[in-house]
Amino acid sequence: MGAIGVLIVHHQEEGRRAARAVVSATPALEAVGEVATAEEALELAVTLRPGLALVGTDMPGIDGFETSRRLKEAMPDSTVVLLYASGEPDADVLARSEAAAAIHVDELTSASLQAFGEGFKSG
Repeated sequence: MGAIGVLIVHHQEEGRRAARAVVSATPALEAVGEVATAEEALELAVTLRPGLALVGTDMPGIDGFETSRRLKEAMPDSTVVLLYASGEPDADVLARSEAAAAIHVDELTSASLQAFGEGFKSG
């Protein structure tokens, strides 16, 4: 099976760059798109059908929680992982979303993404 396509959704270039670096360092993953807004993410998700979406929570406009809900509706066979920077526990972040997992940005590593790899389905 080929690499799993990853859509990176974060409003800051620095956040997208960090996520891209981790995805690039993870052999089973391949970044297939990067966007700064929920609207762009939803449009691209329909076209790309990524197996995984990494979504920042603190986006202006449509936040990451609502974005995760909409992405799961648009691509029910894909996995959505929320990336958060605040002190919220994973369980609180997940309770407010449709994401499969939440990762504090300081803990976003190749190993943390690889841990979810078993459940990923390629898009």
